[in-house]
Amino acid sequence: MFVGDSLNRGQYISMVCLLHRAVAENAKSFTTFGPNMVFTAKDYNATVEFYWAPLLLESNADHPTTEKISDRIIRNGSIDVHGNNWKGVDIIVFACYVWWAKGVEYIKILRGSFEDEVKDIVKVRTEEAYGLAMEGMLEWCERNMDPKKTRVFFTSMSPFHQKSSEWGGLPDGNCYNETGLIDDPTYWGYECSKPIMRVISQVFSRSKFPIIFLNVTQLSGYRKDAHSSIYKKQWVPLTPQQIADPKSYADCVHWCLPGVPDTWNEFLFSKLFYP
Repeated sequence: MFVGDSLNRGQYISMVCLLHRAVAENAKSFTTFGPNMVFTAKDYNATVEFYWAPLLLESNADHPTTEKISDRIIRNGSIDVHGNNWKGVDIIVFACYVWWAKGVEYIKILRGSFEDEVKDIVKVRTEEAYGLAMEGMLEWCERNMDPKKTRVFFTSMSPFHQKSSEWGGLPDGNCYNETGLIDDPTYWGYECSKPIMRVISQVFSRSKFPIIFLNVTQLSGYRKDAHSSIYKKQWVPLTPQQIADPKSYADCVHWCLPGVPDTWNEFLFSKLFYP
């Protein structure tokens, strides 16, 4: 099971596509329910699933049609709200970053319930809130996963390419019309938070449960040419102004498939079978 946000869903879809050819047409199925997805390989009694939990903890972003929430609220200590749906899996791949990163310096923490008439909410720095989510995830693994039988992975942050000035491009450009790689081996995009990486390192180092960390950040950072850009489904009609300026609606966060997430899954395969 893959658990996380839309970038983790991209890695999941990549995995399903890679497995698809190996399974006969009448021996597989693919179903969706809300934001969640299940690929079944019937002859192997196996499923590969995706579960939508963009902030891991219960949040006001959990509904599948809720997008672009700037005022994010997560409920402290709520990992079981989603985690009850993860029980029984043999391999779980967590990833969450984009909903924490998009221009948010602070996130609100709810102490209590979303149903409370008077809500007890405190505002904390994003890094601190992210640490709470990581601790909740690890605590859930310790309670529900057997390290002798199950495997837990965490995919690091996926880089964005929304400012071409970072790699010597035009000051108002982004990934639109980019066809080559970034060739500076020291490149690190501004959207890839090193404080968040430090939080992951600190929290994981204290974990009693073995977590396999798939570090895809820097290698993916070179691929400014590989985003879905303007070639994506548009959920609302484009305005004349957007049509006249393609870079204004280019998606420089998500990736084309086949593409970069296939490489992430090559890493996952290697760690699964050659740990």
